[in-house]
Amino acid sequence: MKIFQNLLNLFLKSHCPLCQRPTPRELCPYCTKQIQSCQKQNPSYLWKQPLPVFVWGSYGGAVKRAIAALKYENQPQIGYVFGQWLGESWLLNSPQAQQKLLVVPIPMHPKKQKQRGFNQAALIAEGFCNITGYKLKVNGLERIKETEALFSLSPAERQENLVDAFVIGKDLRRRPNIPILLVDDIYTTGATVKVAVKTLTAHEIKVLGVAAVATTNKEI
Repeated sequence: MKIFQNLLNLFLKSHCPLCQRPTPRELCPYCTKQIQSCQKQNPSYLWKQPLPVFVWGSYGGAVKRAIAALKYENQPQIGYVFGQWLGESWLLNSPQAQQKLLVVPIPMHPKKQKQRGFNQAALIAEGFCNITGYKLKVNGLERIKETEALFSLSPAERQENLVDAFVIGKDLRRRPNIPILLVDDIYTTGATVKVAVKTLTAHEIKVLGVAAVATTNKEI
């Protein structure tokens, strides 16, 4: 029986999407260790008004490589794993972990999502909700404006680019009586999530904050 199990494990092994080592899991132990070394000790250091932000790790090194593989190399399983890690960190470290809330991923424009095949924020949110038990509202927001890549734009251009980018989605047309936690992959200037928050608050929907896998902000 043990021999059969060993053969089965060998047969089921796939390759790590980051280093191609054989592994029975989404990521091999080596790459998992490299990514987890980027995890922040104080993920709530940006949890303050006017936009509270909870971040799992720093955007660089192995995390940057893994997010690139997720988004540009068709490796959606990485998003779900990141979501689970984000959820575990939230339960352990968030000052709001006991609060009732709904989870809404930052949406992609339908054209871009069709090209990629998935929305990485939705995959992260799914993994996050699997760990935390929160209810996921995948279609809480809709992106109706196809925006340019923000990394090449100035802060003012980012804001202009995102004007009227979002509308309330079908999952939130009946206004909820508990707050929303937005989920995204990377938090940089906050331009995108600020516009999403503005869209929600304009419909009298309370936003608790945003949870992201990684940020470029340095811890002070």
